[in-house]
Amino acid sequence: MTNQTAKLDWRDGRVPISTQFDDPYYSLDNGLAETRHVFLDGNDLPARFGGTFQIAELGFGTGLNLLVTWALWDQAGRPGQLQFTSFEAFPMAKEDMRTALAHFPEVAEYADVLLDHWSPGDGATQLPDGPLLDVIVGDARETVPAWNASADAWFLDGFSPAKNPELWGADLLRAVGEHTKPGGTAATYSAAGHVRQSLTTAGFTVTRTPGYGRKRHMTRARIDDAE
Repeated sequence: MTNQTAKLDWRDGRVPISTQFDDPYYSLDNGLAETRHVFLDGNDLPARFGGTFQIAELGFGTGLNLLVTWALWDQAGRPGQLQFTSFEAFPMAKEDMRTALAHFPEVAEYADVLLDHWSPGDGATQLPDGPLLDVIVGDARETVPAWNASADAWFLDGFSPAKNPELWGADLLRAVGEHTKPGGTAATYSAAGHVRQSLTTAGFTVTRTPGYGRKRHMTRARIDDAE
């Protein structure tokens, strides 16, 4: 699986669709607003930024989640050190990323820096005036359990569980729980019952909350603080 790149179709010339999973990379309504609602608000950001704050993500995709997070961290005054680790099986080719991100001028300055330093699988890269980015290439069912760190917040952003069930299995979500700090959180647009049950089994307290756009519900989850 390593070194395979994402295969794409395009909807209206602007929304990338994975041909592997027959699913769009972000909301057909507004991908940037979706990221803010699901992953940032869903993990209580930017209020929790500070110190060394580690975000982990299942599915890097176009990098939009990183860019919106980076912009928010900037707006908050860059409190502490931001680390962003993403587990991606099929990294997107740079020019495909450029095409997709061109439709989000709000984060254009951050996109330019990301594209200049895009080297998935090559280890952690310190983005200038930005987060420490590490895109770990491979099957997340293998790479997440082998990860030697833990996250303050998880962005669970794989393709739909119906299209990409491997990224929502109980074993992988258990590994997510094992790699979450006490008091850490996770958020996903998915409200599927088996996803919520697997997160509960993994040690999270799970809440179903209003979703974004056409999605009625999403999921927020939290690991209890250490006693």
